[in-house]
Amino acid sequence: MKKQSILVASLITFALSITHAQAAEPLELQKVMQELGRNMQVITDGISREDWELVAKTAPHIAEHPQPPVSEKMRIMKFMGPEMSKFKALDGKTHEAAHDLLHAANEKDGQKVIAAFQQVQTTCLNCHQTFRGKFVEHFYGAPGK
Repeated sequence: MKKQSILVASLITFALSITHAQAAEPLELQKVMQELGRNMQVITDGISREDWELVAKTAPHIAEHPQPPVSEKMRIMKFMGPEMSKFKALDGKTHEAAHDLLHAANEKDGQKVIAAFQQVQTTCLNCHQTFRGKFVEHFYGAPGK
């Protein structure tokens, strides 16, 4: 009986440690967001130097950013529940704004580039303010910002 209790306690401890390790493991979505952040910085640099080719070359990396693996998408969808449609809509607006940025950069129209980039930033901010804190708390167990 004592051996069974020790075995059960060990299995529970092991299961909890696996769950904790999975919770702390970064989502692929986090890597996607980090890459998007780097691309946003490249575009900022391109705008400041009026390097429309650099902006045009980088905008598609935002507009068509990589997606997390299907298994991770399922975890996210389960967590998001009915808010998933809002999340997808904000992501769609970001894609659309990044396409507008690409077109403006191809036209070499600085005013349009700045306006389109401001829209990209706004859509990112709206999504982050709505969801980032919830994601961080749920998937990483840390209070979200």
